[in-house]
Amino acid sequence: MPAPYLQSYESRLANYNNPAARALLECIARKQSNLCVSVDVSTKAKVLEVVDAVGPSVCLIKTHIDIVEDFDADLLDQLEQLSKKHDFLIFEDRKFADIGNTVVLQYSKGVHQIASWSHFTNAHSVPGPGIIAGLASVGLPLGRGLLLLAEMSSEGTLAKGEYTEATVQMARESRGFVVGFIAQQRLGRADEDFLILTPGVQLGSAGDSLGQQYNTPAAVVGKGADVIIVGRGVYGKAGKEAVREEAERYKKEGWAAYEQRMKAAQA
Repeated sequence: MPAPYLQSYESRLANYNNPAARALLECIARKQSNLCVSVDVSTKAKVLEVVDAVGPSVCLIKTHIDIVEDFDADLLDQLEQLSKKHDFLIFEDRKFADIGNTVVLQYSKGVHQIASWSHFTNAHSVPGPGIIAGLASVGLPLGRGLLLLAEMSSEGTLAKGEYTEATVQMARESRGFVVGFIAQQRLGRADEDFLILTPGVQLGSAGDSLGQQYNTPAAVVGKGADVIIVGRGVYGKAGKEAVREEAERYKKEGWAAYEQRMKAAQA
């Protein structure tokens, strides 16, 4: 029996009881897309324009809701409507990094009320297991899933080595709520199945002036990524149609890389 990540998305459903993780695997298989587009734009109109353009091509939309200058509750309503229209899930890239009591409030309260609409969120493991317990107290009853930041794609990151190993161990101890990692490669033992979402994916660029380092879909899927996260490489195109076409291109590249991984595993 090959390692879990070398099996199909459908066959891996048996390894998860978390509703959000199962829904994502089902969506990936149904749409034949392992693409997540990071919508890092700062106006409500632009968020909705990009999401509507890329929606048919993605399994997941990643938001930074706190950068939207004209945020209102209607934005969340329209995001949820687009999620249903185009069949994708939502991941709020909140990167929680505080004590348990504080993240409970940040996750459930305030103007954004993240837990009420986002299928996934993520957290740094720096505060220790209390951050997971706090978030789980809010998210588990709602069927949400948590991703831990085990590695990052920025130059000079401290998320590596012993930090990454400790993060993986925390995930093992909270398996029902922690469903995977933000990481640059496969993590955990060969017999463990954690979802790996990899940011810093772009075709035709090595990086930017602020330390971001890019990899291709083929490179990251080959190293074990289950979902590729693309931002400026898609939403940075001029015009809605160009954004739509670029999302479709990344969808095809990501799926071809997955099929190649499956083919190699069966050889």
